[in-house]
Amino acid sequence: MASVVKINVLTVPAEQREELERRFASRAGAVEGQDGFEWFELLRPVEGTDTYLVYTRWRSEEDFQNWMRGSMRQAHGGSGGEGRKPAASGSELWSFEVVQQAAPVSGERPA
Repeated sequence: MASVVKINVLTVPAEQREELERRFASRAGAVEGQDGFEWFELLRPVEGTDTYLVYTRWRSEEDFQNWMRGSMRQAHGGSGGEGRKPAASGSELWSFEVVQQAAPVSGERPA
């Protein structure tokens, strides 16, 4: 079974970038223990766009859906949270299956 990649595409106004990054940093560890979780990266735009990418890789679609139904809601304040407004002004979810991959010759994955 191929791993699946989910990329949450977030539109983040310049004045909210620091807040978005702070919020992600404050919940570090919230997904790492989830069954089927394989990888996470928060990608900051370098130039010409206000779009952040939140990259997660999962063992299966089922594992991702289990996270969405469970601890993701808690991590994102699904029950009301702290009453903060979202840092992003828009969001879109892209889904992919991993069909090919490569690693450094040493076999190590990026840290």
